[in-house]
Amino acid sequence: MNARKQLIFPNGMVMRNRLILAPMTTYSSNKDLTLSDEEEVYYNSRSKDIGMVITAAVAVSKNAQAFEHQISIKDDTYIPSMKRLASTIKKEGALAVVQLHHGGRMNAPNLYKNQDIVGPSAIKANRDYCVTPRELQNIEIYNIIDDFVAATKRAILSGFDGIELHGANTYLLQQFFSPHSNQRTDEFGGDLNKRMEFAKKLVEGVIQLKAEMNVPNFIVGYRLSPEEVETPGITLEDSVALIKMLSSYKLDYIHLSTSKYYQSSMRNEKDDQPIVEMLKNAISNNVPLIGVGGIKNSNDIEQALAIGYDCVALGSITLGDVHAAKKLLENKNIDKVVNADSLLPKPLYNRIKAWFVNSSEFTVE
Repeated sequence: MNARKQLIFPNGMVMRNRLILAPMTTYSSNKDLTLSDEEEVYYNSRSKDIGMVITAAVAVSKNAQAFEHQISIKDDTYIPSMKRLASTIKKEGALAVVQLHHGGRMNAPNLYKNQDIVGPSAIKANRDYCVTPRELQNIEIYNIIDDFVAATKRAILSGFDGIELHGANTYLLQQFFSPHSNQRTDEFGGDLNKRMEFAKKLVEGVIQLKAEMNVPNFIVGYRLSPEEVETPGITLEDSVALIKMLSSYKLDYIHLSTSKYYQSSMRNEKDDQPIVEMLKNAISNNVPLIGVGGIKNSNDIEQALAIGYDCVALGSITLGDVHAAKKLLENKNIDKVVNADSLLPKPLYNRIKAWFVNSSEFTVE
């Protein structure tokens, strides 16, 4: 089974197999946004047998917070919390990668007093709960890049094996890349190249930090959403350009955020070619590509690897069964019952109970 093979990242780090825990929001931090005991149990239970764990989105600053009870890494006082998170993952043999995040215009309002919701341009997202963001000043954009770099330093000091820059799912990094949310006319907006400038400067900043801290084996990954449904919106051709730019920096992986690993174009319904086949060709320097979405069994994993992904991230399939990775590697059936044995934080359990009412995917007890 190909999923059992080790993966050697471009920086030399070794992942014991090709399975990854996808970054899934838990909504379960303590009130002060530190790691809760329930979250620690959850991450430890999912770190057994799997190759790598990518944490839920972690806010790089106060202004980055997108929802209630989101884990934070906004200043040095959060290093003890992050050390606990890295340690509970790594002691089970999985690589520990923290996903660094800024919600931008997607931040839920009224999270705290005097909240300032910002974006590349003062354009409201097509979501009912969203508000019109304040357009960032040029100097503020550089400050946000500095926030990500500072968060990367804290991740290194906390013992993580790497970071993932969250450039997907409509959040701030994607907002800079999108012609829908970014209508700036300065160095960070305009044509395609300028819309990539934020990601470019961010990656350069992180790579420079790695060199300064002498951690060549520290993993740097980037997650992106290949398309947007909005008009104007991100196209596959745009994403090809972004992937070419990202892989030229010899990142350690690129992670596609899709609903199905075999997904074809959302913008062109007549095109039924899996987009991985197109995007894989844009990658240079042998940067691994992670696929996600719709993985239900071992056959899906093998099919995902066969069509071009180097490894596969597991999402909802892991929610009920703490032994999901082990069973998939052994080609066994996954337990699809969510109950106390699933070791989920209570806030996450309650959300799943609401989300999967009358669902054939899970039985929630």
